[in-house]
Amino acid sequence: MMDRSFVSRGEVRPARLAGRGRTSRPSQPGAPLRRPDGPRLVLRVLVCALVAATLWAGCGGRGGAPDERRAPSAASKDSATAPLPPVAGASGPRVVILGDSLTAGLGLPMARAYPSLLQHRIDDAGLGYTIVNAGVSGDTSAGGLSRLDWALDGDVRILVVALGGNDGLRGLPIAELSRNLSQIIERAQARGVTVILAGMEAPPNYGVDYTLAFHKAYPALAKKYNVTLIPFLLERVAGIADLNQADGIHPTADGAQIVADTVWSALKPAIDSDAQRAGSRKAPSQ
Repeated sequence: MMDRSFVSRGEVRPARLAGRGRTSRPSQPGAPLRRPDGPRLVLRVLVCALVAATLWAGCGGRGGAPDERRAPSAASKDSATAPLPPVAGASGPRVVILGDSLTAGLGLPMARAYPSLLQHRIDDAGLGYTIVNAGVSGDTSAGGLSRLDWALDGDVRILVVALGGNDGLRGLPIAELSRNLSQIIERAQARGVTVILAGMEAPPNYGVDYTLAFHKAYPALAKKYNVTLIPFLLERVAGIADLNQADGIHPTADGAQIVADTVWSALKPAIDSDAQRAGSRKAPSQ
């Protein structure tokens, strides 16, 4: 469970604090959400980096990912074989959220993790979709890619990709991050799965150039593959003490509610669109 460092180190936090542009509902699934450009983008990332620097220092600086030091490692050694939580109503269409400890809900009861909250919203709306929480603490983009085929087993209609925080925390090459995320998106789209990409941010300790390049990787991929982009998974949560656990990294139950709001703004239109397509396929031809 290493994601603590991931979010904490400012990867997630930087963007959150500076991120005034809330995730807005795209006009149609597949359209990237708006994000600041030019000087505003640079300012936003720099502010995020400053916030992240504080968080990074508070979490122990470069001394390794907090998850690695404090959390059990049972799930992180071989994410390709880590079991998914039980899936209720597995025969119906699925929404898979492929992520790390933020998605796994580290430090929270499973019922309070944001994927579970999204399931409640789906149920309340009378939609027949099942959320699969495919979050594994400490996972990098490479780890997510290694278990993709297994995660996409069954009638998966939508894939939310919430990976990269640990890549940024460890200073892994951005080209590697982009390559891994590209393969995840391509392989999902080849199966006819709708993809939603959740952006992350990198900590500032690797320099402004790295931080900016990391920041730009997500919108570039969203544009390339025409997928919906959630600019920052931890929008309105990262860096806010009352919304994060004692580690200063992972959201509290209240913070998870806000993360669910952020993801729902992109997920609900995608589910509606998929349901319409499914209905059209089932409708008798005239």
